[in-house]
Amino acid sequence: MGKGRLEAFSDGVIAIIITIMVLELKVPHEDNLAALRPLIPVFLSYVLSFIYLGIYWNNHHHLLQAVRHVNGSVLWANLNLLFCLSLIPFVTGWMGENHFATLPVALYGIVLLSSAIAYYILARILVASHGKDSALASALGGDFKGKVSVLIYAVAIGLSFVNSWFACILYTLVAVMWLIPDRRIEKTLTR
Repeated sequence: MGKGRLEAFSDGVIAIIITIMVLELKVPHEDNLAALRPLIPVFLSYVLSFIYLGIYWNNHHHLLQAVRHVNGSVLWANLNLLFCLSLIPFVTGWMGENHFATLPVALYGIVLLSSAIAYYILARILVASHGKDSALASALGGDFKGKVSVLIYAVAIGLSFVNSWFACILYTLVAVMWLIPDRRIEKTLTR
């Protein structure tokens, strides 16, 4: 089956997730800068999550550019990824509202870890359906950044029980690592 509906559905779900997150930003009732101070943790958690969703949207787009077709396994793997991503607004709000407290920061990391694993599963299922000699398999290679991300998330989750700010720094580090454009798929497709 074609990939168009999968791309359109995924784009729509990610857009709705971002919309839900921004609607959680409550407008202060006062008209001074001091009224914004309590919103700083909420805004910071929103920015980090927005960046993560942007990274997933961008990488999902590139991943599907290297794909010719999808099957039932791909559809389910994609739904699994979207499910994990749909939890981001909840953990983002909880983390921000509680000023980066231990348990919300740990759960935020668990959702990030789950999303990374779900993306990895989707990529592997796509490779399996297109063959180990496909352009997609060649482009993804060993997926070093993906594996390192999972490791950093696992460390950050444990670290959140020691110091939640260190965990947030690690979450930010992974986001920065992925903000550096990954040109593997683009390079492979233009050969």
